[in-house]
Amino acid sequence: MTSYPASNQETLVTVFGGSGFLGRNVVRALAKRDYRIRVAVRRPELAGHLQPLGRVGQIHAVQANLRYPASVEAAMRDSQVAINLVGILTEGGAQTFDAVQAKGAEAIAKTAAAAGARMVHVSAIGADENSPSAYARAKAAGEKAVLAAVPSATILRPSVVFGPEDQFTNRFAALARISPFLPLVGGGVTRMQPAYVGDVATAVADAVDGKTKPGATYELGGPEVLTMREIMEIILEITDRKRALISLPFGLARLQAMFLQFAPGPLKLTPDQVALLQSDNVVSDAAKAAGLTFEGLAITPDSLEAVAPQYLWRFRAAGQFQRKNA
Repeated sequence: MTSYPASNQETLVTVFGGSGFLGRNVVRALAKRDYRIRVAVRRPELAGHLQPLGRVGQIHAVQANLRYPASVEAAMRDSQVAINLVGILTEGGAQTFDAVQAKGAEAIAKTAAAAGARMVHVSAIGADENSPSAYARAKAAGEKAVLAAVPSATILRPSVVFGPEDQFTNRFAALARISPFLPLVGGGVTRMQPAYVGDVATAVADAVDGKTKPGATYELGGPEVLTMREIMEIILEITDRKRALISLPFGLARLQAMFLQFAPGPLKLTPDQVALLQSDNVVSDAAKAAGLTFEGLAITPDSLEAVAPQYLWRFRAAGQFQRKNA
């Protein structure tokens, strides 16, 4: 059993966005390492599910909204480390990509700098200031703002993240349950390197431990590079469903997204998501050469096929105990 230094119990880590999919895994990883954890979220009354992840009094939720710097400052009070996990997949009202992923990241970084705190910022492999996607441009702007305020910050760029309650594999498995076909935007040739949420959380905790290089940007991808078509095939195999895979050219996908951006649940598709799918989402050769990867952190990442059956079974027609291909 790994033992962590008693000093971890004296270290207060503020996790912005700690109640979400990645957040709850990061909070669990930090709790196992005996850190004191303050979870800063917009709706702390909905974050009660985090407290059982640690000891009594170890995890505490507070209110903070990245669009209001005063609330960020209050959430960071007396903290030694700030972690920014806040991100949105679609825009709505005041919650725009720029407000949340660029200006929000800047607000956290400036507050961390003023407090003399270390910072870990989770971005995305697709972050690119020249991307056709507003999501990716905002992620790039957030990285730039963080490093400007806290040059020693660790930037973590995961590829698409999967795991229980994700909005990726669960979404397509749910779509396969109600649709006779699955769409392959751009022909399904876009390459991804799915990263298991538990591995990403371990990388975040390692960064808090000080195992990352100051000011470095790590790219986190799973053990396999898969096309969207291959990912869909894996999901259909696990859920034991036969569905046609229909190629959808980017032009037609953009047109359909104009209407599907208002659709509910797994049917939702936004023009910005179509733009994101025009670029591969894989670890760069430069990151591999520099050791700025899972492997560089001595983390052996789990594959999609190893983990997904543990939670996608619920999408099989007869559930967990259905005999495959019966």
